[in-house]
Amino acid sequence: MTTSKFSFNILWVQVWALAAVQGAITLTWLIYNLYLPQLLAQFDFPASLAVGLLLVENALSAVLEPVMGGLSDESRRWVGTRFPFISVGVILASALFIAIPCVVSLIPLNIVLRSLLPIILVAWALAMTIFRSPAMCLLGMYSTPAELPLAVSFVTLVGGFIGAFRPIASKYILSLGPVLTFAIGSFALLGTTAVLRLVNPPETPVDRHNAEIVQFPLQKLVVILVTGFGVAWGIRFLMDVLGKVLKAQLNTDNIDVQMVWIGIAIALANIPAGIFAVKIGNRQAMLCGICATIASLLIIIFVGAQIPIILLIVAGFSLIVNGAIPFALALIPKRWVGLGIGMYFGGFALAMSLFNILFPQPQTISPFVGAVGGAMAFLLAGVCIAVSGISQPQSNA
Repeated sequence: MTTSKFSFNILWVQVWALAAVQGAITLTWLIYNLYLPQLLAQFDFPASLAVGLLLVENALSAVLEPVMGGLSDESRRWVGTRFPFISVGVILASALFIAIPCVVSLIPLNIVLRSLLPIILVAWALAMTIFRSPAMCLLGMYSTPAELPLAVSFVTLVGGFIGAFRPIASKYILSLGPVLTFAIGSFALLGTTAVLRLVNPPETPVDRHNAEIVQFPLQKLVVILVTGFGVAWGIRFLMDVLGKVLKAQLNTDNIDVQMVWIGIAIALANIPAGIFAVKIGNRQAMLCGICATIASLLIIIFVGAQIPIILLIVAGFSLIVNGAIPFALALIPKRWVGLGIGMYFGGFALAMSLFNILFPQPQTISPFVGAVGGAMAFLLAGVCIAVSGISQPQSNA
């Protein structure tokens, strides 16, 4: 009975189409991060510029993600759909993505024209912020609020599975050459978005004259922003600690294969995480995940990366990441869901930008300091999630 209930209340075709879009987004960022140092080197830019570009891109994303999410709310209100933002953003991002290797390959190297490369790189990263929050808002149409964590789990599964291969992807992706690789990413983004547009159900126009006036949810938006910030720092510290502990435990500097398997395990764990969140409630599941992750961070320093500890990390991590979108959708009124999701992504990007500023040499962070920092970051996110439940006991999205 439970399976038929899920099947009835979730639009699976649309969810899988959105999961494919998330997979294409992950793939393009994977390609971009792998090729960025090589492309900059071809134009005689210093390797440090790659770090600077990522820092600037994250800082700009922290502002633009909420802006684009909020503008998509206005688009939904005035024209009845968010797809104008999604379509324009994807077309622009795809065109700029394929332009990146073309600039490097076709433009002669000189002082004036070489400045085009950083401009196009930043422009592409900004174009990617146009459609991510509006696209994730569609999940609210594809599932009932109670079963949203299960629907989201398939989206995070696809993105996480592709991202899991990042440690070993370089030798395969770089061997294809930049033009072909960037073309694959560009067409994957265009193709998956076209499929999503094709299967997206007709949307009900908003009756602006009879629509209920909804108070601007400033406090809830701040809670979502800080939650995204805490989760981002927690993840950054967690992966750093896990990598360093594994290297020390295995007495090797190459743990790529181990990290791939851990990434795959986290991706696959999103499905049971979604089912668990549906059973007990998403907010409670996220708090369970945060408690498990904090405990594993503090224990791993003393006992090492033992199998039970890694399993605890996988379980906790999946509950946190999988619950983020449902958390934002449930907390914010429908009128502002795009802004709410944008605030989460914005808080995440802001955290990554500040982390790179405050810790320019993360390799110098000791596992103990990283574990304490990660525990405090996750605790901050947990406090925000718990506080949100006091004034918002029932989903309204």
